[in-house]
Amino acid sequence: MKEGIVINEDSTAEELAPIAKAVNDLLVIPVTMRSKNKRGIRVEKGVVIDFEYSGPVLERVLEENRVIRTTPLTGRYARIPVVVVPIRDGKGEAVAALGIVDIVGTVDLGAVFADFPRVLEQIKSHPRYPVPVEDLD
Repeated sequence: MKEGIVINEDSTAEELAPIAKAVNDLLVIPVTMRSKNKRGIRVEKGVVIDFEYSGPVLERVLEENRVIRTTPLTGRYARIPVVVVPIRDGKGEAVAALGIVDIVGTVDLGAVFADFPRVLEQIKSHPRYPVPVEDLD
């Protein structure tokens, strides 16, 4: 019999753990995941924190079967921007949901890029810069 990872509406937290841990390792941000019929998993800093996890946005995504970007008012990640996506079966039904802390939602992009033009000019004017200035535009 072939073994592998299969996600369905009855997947347990233990069955979802390899995916949640991989996403956490990849993005280095908190990850939550649950199936439609069973509570799920919460992973932070490479460690499984909870094998009985659920949250309001995970539940809403499973109910509405759509991606949700929001800042929840309740739950473990209250007042922290999150993005949660449905994992769908072959019929398009949401069988699980996977959520992450939305780093982009926590960053003031205006402040981050405020100095970008000045930094770019500084790089272009440096005499040892290996790329011709015209290639930066």
